[in-house]
Amino acid sequence: MKRKPYIFITRKLPAGALEQLYHSFEVSMWESETESVPRDVLLKETQKADALLTMLSDKIDREVLEAGASLKVVANLAVGYDNIDLKTASERDIVVCNTPDVLTDTTADLAFALLMAAARRIVEAAEYVKEGEWKSWSPLLLAGHDIHHKTIGIVGMGKIGEALAKRATGFEMEILYHNRTRKPEAEEKLGAQYVSFDELIQRSDYIVCLTPLTAQTKGIFNGGSFKKMKNSAIFVNASRGPVVDEQALYEALVSGEISAAGLDVFETEPINADHPLLTLKNVVALPHIGSSSTETRMEMMDLCTYNIEAVLTGKQPKTPVEL
Repeated sequence: MKRKPYIFITRKLPAGALEQLYHSFEVSMWESETESVPRDVLLKETQKADALLTMLSDKIDREVLEAGASLKVVANLAVGYDNIDLKTASERDIVVCNTPDVLTDTTADLAFALLMAAARRIVEAAEYVKEGEWKSWSPLLLAGHDIHHKTIGIVGMGKIGEALAKRATGFEMEILYHNRTRKPEAEEKLGAQYVSFDELIQRSDYIVCLTPLTAQTKGIFNGGSFKKMKNSAIFVNASRGPVVDEQALYEALVSGEISAAGLDVFETEPINADHPLLTLKNVVALPHIGSSSTETRMEMMDLCTYNIEAVLTGKQPKTPVEL
């Protein structure tokens, strides 16, 4: 009897999201929803796997990929895939898939929510009430910054960047963007203006980073970048942590070089609770939840399972990564 292809899933997912896989394949899943699969378990499971369904926090490097003698596909539950060694995957004819498009609007919502929370000091104000500090009213009590009619600068004008720009039009903001390539359609449809990176960070009241992590973007927001920003500027990062020099960001926030920051991603994740950035009231910090709505995460799981089933049955996956 021919064995069923074996699929290993590196985090506990709702059983309902995996129904189509259970029907046709042998499926095993790491038991924890919150803790990453241990390295030794990942390597052991990969040795017998035809497919892996992975999280962005899983390091799928050469060692893992070479352990999978039968491995045909890695489906990453994320739009990003910098956790996967694409070179080795290509050498071994392993298909890599991600989950673009389905998370565009949800991630744009979160990025704009971070902008608003940092601008209007929403988290700080909520804690102020909960901790019993609200004794009276004063003219500048927890006064933040306006968002409407201000200038937003978007670094990384992909689909999420365009969705964010669309939201900014509702606040009648001036929209600047910097990208590897110009986006004439976005310029026409959204009134966005293409500018250099330096001009963007100098002119913008809100700088939002949505760029992928590459050799060129790593550390792009550093001490020099923050010095060029307005003292009233608010920096938002909803892309990847390593695009920012966190020590430089901390110093810029403490010294008043910039006003505040909203961060969904960090250089090391999970970030340590004693990290200097987390001691600052002018930092809104979230645990990398850009795409984390129930609806979107279920769509992402559905896309991963579709891609796995497609590859294992000799069909074309919907969202293969170009290797």
